[in-house]
Amino acid sequence: MTGFNSKFAFVCVVSAITLAGCGSKSLNHAPVEERMTRAGNPSAPVVVTPVKQLPGFENAGKPGYYTVKPGDTMIRIALENGQSVQDVARWSHVDNPNKIEVGQVLRVAPPAGDVVVKPVSKPTVTASTAAAGASAAASSPAAPASSPADTKPVAAVSEVSFIWPAAGAVLAGFDEQKNKGVDIAGTAGEPVLAAADGRVVYVGAGLRGYGNLIILKHDNVFLTAYAHNRALLVKEDQNVTKGQKIAEMGNSDADRVKLHFEVRRQGKPVDPAKYLPAR
Repeated sequence: MTGFNSKFAFVCVVSAITLAGCGSKSLNHAPVEERMTRAGNPSAPVVVTPVKQLPGFENAGKPGYYTVKPGDTMIRIALENGQSVQDVARWSHVDNPNKIEVGQVLRVAPPAGDVVVKPVSKPTVTASTAAAGASAAASSPAAPASSPADTKPVAAVSEVSFIWPAAGAVLAGFDEQKNKGVDIAGTAGEPVLAAADGRVVYVGAGLRGYGNLIILKHDNVFLTAYAHNRALLVKEDQNVTKGQKIAEMGNSDADRVKLHFEVRRQGKPVDPAKYLPAR
């Protein structure tokens, strides 16, 4: 019995030493929670990546501004709003018109004081008409001078008159949904004429479906477009006169040789037949 007690005491002592050793060893290791806390480093400052704000975002939805959508190009945006690419880029502070982003907001209406109207051709003044004008002015009571406070905005008025840009027959007329202009038949190399005095605001092939394209701006109201050309004979920002040869007819991005001709009134396509002289 004494031997059993001695053995039992020895086992207890060994067990106590072993447990003490385990406990002592465990004290040398950080708890799992502490290791995770240190790895997470909650005391470090939280870095929040700011959301990128695209140019012009503060003007989204305002009149005179346009938010870029998927598939848009600066050329199409300018054409649809009756402006030149150069003007839209300048008003929107865009250095490269070929690089615009979805969600970017562009200014498509001129800011105050930036409206530049191209003078329309004035009628020839003869001695008789000048005398008649002077007589009428003398007989009419003088209108009171208006002060700046009385001045009101004047609606866009145009005196542009158009001629046919090509001599061929009309292949397809205006259809607001399917055809935004008229298609005129012709032969390859046939002259394409400026329909009215104006300034060249686009020359190139960057508008899908139009091929080699020229766009003329005649004033603050009208643009005309000439598509599918074989050769382009003018440069951007060049002034042209009514009847001037600006291109050669072709079939670029078209199934046959033809001229696609559009008239745009403040960006909206209108039926050219309503503005062209009867044949």
